[in-house]
Amino acid sequence: MKRLRHLLAIVITLSVVFLSGCKDDDPGIPPTVTSTSPADNDVRIATNSSITATFSAEMDPTTITVAEFTVFQGATQLTGVVTYSGLTATFIPSVNLEGNKLHTATITTGAKNMAGDALLFNHVFTFTTDTAPDITKPLVNSTDPLSAATSIARNKTITATFSEAMDASSITSSTFTLKKGSTSIPGAVSYSNRVASFNPTNTMDASSVYTATITTGAKDVAGNAIATNMVWNFTTGGNSTSIAAVDLGAASNYLILAKTAINNSSTSALTGDIGLSPAATSYITGLALTNATGYATSSQITGKVYAADMADPTPINLTTAVNNMITAYNDAAGRLSPDFLELGTGNIGGKTLVPGLYKWTNTVTLPSSVTISGGANDVWIFQIAGDLTMSAGVNITLAGGAQAKNIFWQVAGQATMGTTSHFEGIILSMTGITLQTGASMNGRALAQTAVILDSNALNKP
Repeated sequence: MKRLRHLLAIVITLSVVFLSGCKDDDPGIPPTVTSTSPADNDVRIATNSSITATFSAEMDPTTITVAEFTVFQGATQLTGVVTYSGLTATFIPSVNLEGNKLHTATITTGAKNMAGDALLFNHVFTFTTDTAPDITKPLVNSTDPLSAATSIARNKTITATFSEAMDASSITSSTFTLKKGSTSIPGAVSYSNRVASFNPTNTMDASSVYTATITTGAKDVAGNAIATNMVWNFTTGGNSTSIAAVDLGAASNYLILAKTAINNSSTSALTGDIGLSPAATSYITGLALTNATGYATSSQITGKVYAADMADPTPINLTTAVNNMITAYNDAAGRLSPDFLELGTGNIGGKTLVPGLYKWTNTVTLPSSVTISGGANDVWIFQIAGDLTMSAGVNITLAGGAQAKNIFWQVAGQATMGTTSHFEGIILSMTGITLQTGASMNGRALAQTAVILDSNALNKP
């Protein structure tokens, strides 16, 4: 019996781990009801209320009907209509609910997401009505961005939080709008848990004033509209002209520059000079160095190798280069008013990245290929507070004349390029840089610790 319980615990644990790594709209992942209004066991619910259920994933509207969303007053099934908008289904009773009555609402397993996956179980919740209808008009309690806010990221989703549950079908692109001057901005509108969201279709312009509006067409679940239009303005951040490149100083003389070690496995092909300081030559491994006065050479390097223990003036030159590398890192990390904040929540696979300043407060991943698109003089700065991880076989491609010398990846954590991947740009890493087997790079690897190589091809732009 103990063994059976142990095996059951393992199965449950593995299921939780698997599900936690999947999205609710992935095929095979059943959706759930994340919230309802009224909530389960709520009391004193207004008799003119509608009933809502919000799902974890986009649902197939043809499966959100009065057959899958039922409401009973005692043993009597109520009539009404069901609407679906965003992630929220709404049951609108044909007549007001009776007062002081227990009601039971059910979302059945007939409700399916867009992948065809149904709820695992019926979702049932109960509530008790009050004696009177709701005649209180809802309010917009807060907005994000705040009114008159400045330096707002150009990929920002605009939200408004209401004082009570709203009728999701009344929160649409007609009642929640965004404009730049007199120009309407296209976008997707959604509603969940008292929050309405407007996600612009395209990136907003830099350093521009936008006006968001919630109209009196927005209604609560009892049908009460907000008293007046809610209007607020904000100004985007970023620069309307190209941002300045990061000055690498003497660090620009090197393809690879590190402080603690440069380690290579197998045979690499490196085009450009290599520098290591304050560590000595012995911390450069796997490159079969031939010593000369003030430098060394290698059959794997088209260029020279420098280390802190070599003849003058190499030590002072390296000290200057390393100091300049740190200054460049701090410059890139300290740039203000990002154009893009938390783009893709750190997953930028498949995206096309236009010029500008990008900021993430956590790890950035490239699980699929990325395009960096812009002109020959445009600049990209990527501020990454965590790691930078590029999957095996993934490529960064330049388009429109973009140049690797103008692309700066400031990485507070570890930068890792997966097997046979191809990278473009200059990495300024506080922790370290690892290129896995067969990875290639057009740019520079500048690390405040070590650079690890394995059969790589690197070219200095």
